[in-house]
Amino acid sequence: MALSYAIYDVFTDRRLEGNPLAVVFGADWLDDEAMQAIAQEFNLSETVFIRRPGGAAHTAKLRIFTPAQELPFAGHPTVGAAIAIAEAQRGATEEGFDLVQVLEEKVGPVRCAVRLKPGQASFAEFDLPRKSVRLDARFDRQAIADALSLKLSQIGFENHVPSFWSAGAPFVMVPVHDVAAASSIEFDSLRWEQLTPMAEGRLAAAYVYCRGGVNHTARFHARKFGPGAGNLEDPATGSAVAALSGAIHYFDQFVDGHHPVLVEQGVEMGRPSFIHLHLDISGGEISNARIGGHAVKIAAGELYV
Repeated sequence: MALSYAIYDVFTDRRLEGNPLAVVFGADWLDDEAMQAIAQEFNLSETVFIRRPGGAAHTAKLRIFTPAQELPFAGHPTVGAAIAIAEAQRGATEEGFDLVQVLEEKVGPVRCAVRLKPGQASFAEFDLPRKSVRLDARFDRQAIADALSLKLSQIGFENHVPSFWSAGAPFVMVPVHDVAAASSIEFDSLRWEQLTPMAEGRLAAAYVYCRGGVNHTARFHARKFGPGAGNLEDPATGSAVAALSGAIHYFDQFVDGHHPVLVEQGVEMGRPSFIHLHLDISGGEISNARIGGHAVKIAAGELYV
């Protein structure tokens, strides 16, 4: 049986940049083994399978797989799937169009807003299905430095220190001194697996971040490394930025109001990506958080499975 699919570059408005995503439509009849095998075949950081929703008011059900495992939640499949579904439903449009979707993921329902513009890359933004929470862990900063091939003095900046956060997927947040330190990392996966904690059934990945960026509009520059995903580094990780939201508010203590934060990632991989994080702070706490980005279709075809 043939299944239609598309490849999108996500968190970018330019083809051959950002994080590539395979989107498989009409995947209701595929079992877990088949979806995992297809994700291995595509061998991208993630493949998302579009299925009929369980709720009448919902748009679709998503199953998200890396080449190695299923994920309960991920940012770039959410953005890419929302845009792919909207473009498949609306087709070419001569006027801009905004719509709202609710996508079912294992983490829970995710509300997405999609903006289609003729002649421009589509944009999607979703409310975090879970707020970022700090998890209990203690870290040996020297061990982290060794796993990243950095000096101890390069770990941390200002009052930011390594910490453990999750907004549906766990990440060890590793602040480093500057972009030069982030760019010089040589990741040792064996050393990392010896120090990283386990949460939600998996070893936590490293999300390395610092202030500033190669792009002058970025407030943070980031890289993601980790075991278990089937790839050593990821060019854009929305679930990590979701977790990062808690860390940066914890250390920076934003004042009440709205705070847009642009995070760049993938620069060192030649796949620059831009993840839009929006935080609403009320009473000193995060009252709402959203993540968004562009996506552009790069390929389409059929799967024969």
